Amino acid sequence: MNILIIGGGGREHVITKYIARNPKATKIYALPGNAGISQFAECVNISAEDINGMISFAQSHAIDFAIVAPDDPLALGAVDRLEEIGIKCFGPSQKAAQIESSKVFAKDLMRKHNIPTAKYEVFTDIDAALSYVAISDCPIVIKADGLAKGKGVTVAENFQQAREAIMSCMKAKTFGKSGERIIIEECLTGPEVTVLAFTDGKTIVPMISSMDHKRAYDGNKGPNTGGMGVIAPNPYYTPQIADECMKRIFLPTIAAMNEEGHKFKGCLYFGLMLTKDGPKVIEYNCRFGDPEAEAVLPLMESDLLEVMLAVSDERLCGYGATPLSASRVPPTLGGMSSAVRQEGVKFRKGASCCVVCASSGYPGHYLTGYPIDFGDADDMAGVEIFHAGTKSEGGKILTAGGRVLAVNAVGDDAESSRALAYEAVSRISFEGMRYRSDIGAN
Repeated sequence: MNILIIGGGGREHVITKYIARNPKATKIYALPGNAGISQFAECVNISAEDINGMISFAQSHAIDFAIVAPDDPLALGAVDRLEEIGIKCFGPSQKAAQIESSKVFAKDLMRKHNIPTAKYEVFTDIDAALSYVAISDCPIVIKADGLAKGKGVTVAENFQQAREAIMSCMKAKTFGKSGERIIIEECLTGPEVTVLAFTDGKTIVPMISSMDHKRAYDGNKGPNTGGMGVIAPNPYYTPQIADECMKRIFLPTIAAMNEEGHKFKGCLYFGLMLTKDGPKVIEYNCRFGDPEAEAVLPLMESDLLEVMLAVSDERLCGYGATPLSASRVPPTLGGMSSAVRQEGVKFRKGASCCVVCASSGYPGHYLTGYPIDFGDADDMAGVEIFHAGTKSEGGKILTAGGRVLAVNAVGDDAESSRALAYEAVSRISFEGMRYRSDIGAN
């Protein structure tokens, strides 16, 4: 089977590594990939946003299955285009990807279908937005409507910060067209939880919960980033809360997307806040989170490629999935193997801690091209180093992004995995390297 993986970050590295374990994956290509991904796949210098280039490559290399991992190509309709030429895909259609590519779409979906979320208003006029926050209680949340690399959200502690966020989005065009329309919503409080879930539009399989650390600096201070580290499972996500989320959020979201004519197939990311009034949705993503994937997938014992193929073929019901309703999901498991029927999607006991090593200045301006010294971190049992922003040049691995490495460790419990992750990080170095020292400690 010829497999095409779209993307070139830490999320794509972990996906590629685990896909490569399946003997069906006889040839893997990555567009564009990175230095770490090149250990398992042939990397091709085609941008993940170059949909025409992607289609041409897929046709000329007889691709059987494509995994579209990042948000941008999903929002651009990569899955639709690939399926039009007969290639099976893991990932949602362009219409279904709106659940992430437009926060207004997502919020309106939740309001219409009674899915718990923060109260909000939508604005396209600067003066109207400023007038609204002037009479609102702070803290208050300002969100760019469209994709912004995880940086389009500001939690404003006062009116001045809210004003700066509004002006940045709508006047300075910091996020381009993504900030032409904004959402202003109440600030929810409580522990944050991320739950990634496989879904084929008929059934849903939540993965191990996790806790992302978005702020750039220790103590959850500084600007939002794409993520500075993750622990899994999330200590606040109890079985009782999981059951409530399944009934009030997960299944209703899949049903709502179906009712709107946008069946979602792929990985759906639920960003949740556990408030005093119960769990509420902060955001959806239409794909694996990054770096959540680097912490969650190492805990998965089931074969990743087989589960992805089941999602594409709409036969996830045999993987321990929860159906939307008994009447809408056939009881048969189709052509599933007996092993799959018996096991479902399995995750190992234990815990993960993932620490991101970033370039100095990230998420703002940063320099790249520095050689990375891995020491002996690659040889540590229980540690995996996923490349987020790297490139190979002259026999060396160099920095090539804001987030450079995602160092993940799996241990018997949260404390041991955290200690192991930071021991591995201590053995790695590159000029300007920085990381948070409190992942999993708060």
